[in-house]
Amino acid sequence: MLPLLLAADSISGWQLFVQQCLNGLTYGALIALIALGYTMVYGIIGLINFAHGDLFMLGSFLTLSLIGAFGLDTTDSTALLAVGIVALLVLVALFCALLNFFVDRLIYKPLRQAPKLAPLVSAIGVSFIFQNIGLLWKGPADLSVPKLISQRNLLGDSAITFTPSDAVLLVVVMTIMAALTVLVKFTRLGKSMRAVSQDPMAAQLMGINVERVIGGTFLIGGALAGFAAVIYAMYIGTVGFQIGYINGLYAFTAAVLGGIGNIPGAVLGGLVIGMVRSLGSAYVEERWTPAIIFGILIVILIFRPSGLLGERTREKV
Repeated sequence: MLPLLLAADSISGWQLFVQQCLNGLTYGALIALIALGYTMVYGIIGLINFAHGDLFMLGSFLTLSLIGAFGLDTTDSTALLAVGIVALLVLVALFCALLNFFVDRLIYKPLRQAPKLAPLVSAIGVSFIFQNIGLLWKGPADLSVPKLISQRNLLGDSAITFTPSDAVLLVVVMTIMAALTVLVKFTRLGKSMRAVSQDPMAAQLMGINVERVIGGTFLIGGALAGFAAVIYAMYIGTVGFQIGYINGLYAFTAAVLGGIGNIPGAVLGGLVIGMVRSLGSAYVEERWTPAIIFGILIVILIFRPSGLLGERTREKV
């Protein structure tokens, strides 16, 4: 759940607004990170990988297991904790990347030439398989994740709260997004990805190994889910086998809202959803926020069917 605020009577109106904007920014950045995995795969092969959210869920479970295995919840060493968090990011990202890659090789690849409905239904099937793996792994109850990062207020005695956990989330997410942008725009793999997204047949005729590019895209998309899983587990502090469904749904909505297949669009869509959810929780009610989010999505798609940034860029990845 999105961290909510102090009681309304303990904070002024403008402070409540600023606090909720900060909450929305951090949560929106996290949703954007998950949405990038959806949008990259769609941009390359036109597949809506509904299993992506549950891949993220499995990554969060692995995060919880590794925290206990490494003893990060009991150490007092700041240096050891920093090394442990980096190790979590690397190992969970590697796990999710490889799992995503093998799912593509074993399930999606044989269906490349099949009607579009076949891989879509297969992705839904993989999603249910992942959910049941998570259910067997950690059970049906939500689990608490030890707080590894200090929750003290960096703003001192201010009624507005901004913790080291918030700062770490934003720094890590922005660094990953910047690295992804550099990879897509300036590396050989990124240029190949853009070529395949525009015309796979022409790209293959020009000597690009299309299957290698697709495999690389699934590896990167899986790694993004892994990064998001670690950050989510440490920031939100609770994981369960159903978190992949709700956060995956928000992430998919963010990708569609911004223009699915478009990297800046996924980021913008995630931030919009984060802000709407946070402000809706404060000024309306938490239970109404999904209706508000999807209502906004419907209105935007009526007037801009390709999403907010769908027509402003020719690149899909």
